[in-house]
Amino acid sequence: MRVQSVVFVAMCVLVLAGVAGCGAAKNATINLKESFGYAKRDQLVDAVKDTRDEQQAAKKQFASALDEFMAVTGAKGGELETRYKKLSDQYDRAESRANAVKDEISHTERVAKLVFEEWRAELAQYSSPDLRRQSERLLDDTQGRYDRLISVMKSAASKMDPVLAAFRDQKLFLKHNLTARAIASLQDNADRMQTDIAGLIKEMERAIAESNEFIDAMQKEGA
Repeated sequence: MRVQSVVFVAMCVLVLAGVAGCGAAKNATINLKESFGYAKRDQLVDAVKDTRDEQQAAKKQFASALDEFMAVTGAKGGELETRYKKLSDQYDRAESRANAVKDEISHTERVAKLVFEEWRAELAQYSSPDLRRQSERLLDDTQGRYDRLISVMKSAASKMDPVLAAFRDQKLFLKHNLTARAIASLQDNADRMQTDIAGLIKEMERAIAESNEFIDAMQKEGA
């Protein structure tokens, strides 16, 4: 897409955002991109890729946050303030990553809804019954793969909230209790935190694998 076209699209998006609701503006943006040659199907594949990449980043960030929590439970004396600040920073990053994953999932859902609605509506336009049946079978297969994918994505995302809540509790507790006794009390939670984050990472890896399968299938069908 030429620079002039990109600028024009950006200007149109700003206008749409001003005159329409958020959801309507986002749908209009997707349609507008298609009018410039960025097919909805390709937008869906890219949305899944973006969600997968955010999940990868979130997985790494939650692992880093766990490492910092474990470091805090072993900290002593003058290290406590430094370790607390690092833990707080890791929590903020994990929360930001979690929100990014949720935003990408919402965008993926929005694009997918438009793709499947348009595809199903266009089945009535076929004059050839055989081609219509072939397209309908492909639609059903693609919809089925997508439904499995979005279910796994949402399941993994839902497990981020309780982990974040647990991290937030540790951070708030430490904020006013930077003492050896407070640190000792956190050590009792270390095993649970490790188990919870291990479970979260496993779910994220499952969602990432499902994303890769969906992307591969869509690219093969579009080849």
